[in-house]
Amino acid sequence: MISLKSSINYKILLLFLSFFYLQSCGLYRATDAREVSPNAKDRVQKNVQEGRGFRVFDSRKKSSGEFEFASSNPLWRATIDLLDFAPFSNVDYSGGIIITDWYNGDNVETNEFLKITVRFLSNEIRADGLDIIIHKKICNEVNRCKILKLDSTLSNDIKLAILKDASLMKENEIKDNPESDFKSLETILGTN
Repeated sequence: MISLKSSINYKILLLFLSFFYLQSCGLYRATDAREVSPNAKDRVQKNVQEGRGFRVFDSRKKSSGEFEFASSNPLWRATIDLLDFAPFSNVDYSGGIIITDWYNGDNVETNEFLKITVRFLSNEIRADGLDIIIHKKICNEVNRCKILKLDSTLSNDIKLAILKDASLMKENEIKDNPESDFKSLETILGTN
């Protein structure tokens, strides 16, 4: 049977060893009281600036980048407007992708369907900011289907139509809001 005295000695020894273990890990660091502010808010602010500590319910907004709403991006709006003839199977603004569902138009007799995928590589209105992929599905009578990637001018035509609509939207946006902070071409190029 373990005596009460040895149990207390065991706990003290365990506490003593834990303290030295934590001391060697660097969790506890001796500091000079003259260097530490007595104001708790100042200490918290310093710890946050140095990246130490954490907050459980942080009411401050944390931003890891610059985010825009989909309605403020003319390239996104132009794509949605252009592809509104087909149902969408996936629309993800943060992922930068729009995928239509299989669509064959008004021709119910045909067994050919198209699926259009638009990937946004940039928020800027530029030709290399969009990637358009078109797939064609051809099904036979027993519903066996073959899916092919289309390499035609249709994807380029869709890209040009999106870019044209997006540039017109941006131009109208600038005309409607002349006080807005839009950068002119001269400002961007540094010729002004």
